[in-house]
Amino acid sequence: MLVEFVDSLPSTQLFLTDAVRCGAIKPPYGIVASEQTGGIGSRSNEWVGLKGNLFFSFCVDERSLPEDLNPSSVSIYFAGVMREILAQKGSEIWLKWPNDFYVGELKIGGAMTTKIGDCYICGIGMNLLVAPRNFGVLDIQISANELVWAFLELLEKKISWKQIFSKFRIDFQKSKNFIAHVNNEQISLRDALLCEDGAILVNDKKVYSLR
Repeated sequence: MLVEFVDSLPSTQLFLTDAVRCGAIKPPYGIVASEQTGGIGSRSNEWVGLKGNLFFSFCVDERSLPEDLNPSSVSIYFAGVMREILAQKGSEIWLKWPNDFYVGELKIGGAMTTKIGDCYICGIGMNLLVAPRNFGVLDIQISANELVWAFLELLEKKISWKQIFSKFRIDFQKSKNFIAHVNNEQISLRDALLCEDGAILVNDKKVYSLR
């Protein structure tokens, strides 16, 4: 995968989404910014781009992903691959449903995915060095460059959804102490049931990650 490293962008995700949509960039491709001035998070919230943290987006063709992966859970899969890398390096990171990175009780980042045609575009933001108030920082030292290359190396191995889900299932027990936003409503995950495809059952309704 060709990866471009730049000093600053408003948003790596919006840059790559626009470039793929107009045909200027085709997968596989990645872009990493040292600083992000207009990042987006879940529910269109701003993701504060403090310099030195991870601001990374990439695009891949859907045919390059594992056959057992449900398209509705692609963001969980990408986040799970990143979790796997960091856990191997000694981090206590875990994934809150559906695709937020946590250390302890504090959010340190997240993943979000857009699909355009046969192409998935995923953005991953993570606090590696500094964090805004009420957010946490990764509990190990690793540079953005090292993390990006390690992630892409594992992604190319096409590890199965089953392998990613086995760790995600364990993490989901921690998610039960939190809420999630579904259709602009806050719901408790305490009584939610996790399905094999990454969706949850809440009040007898199946809910997928929408990002």
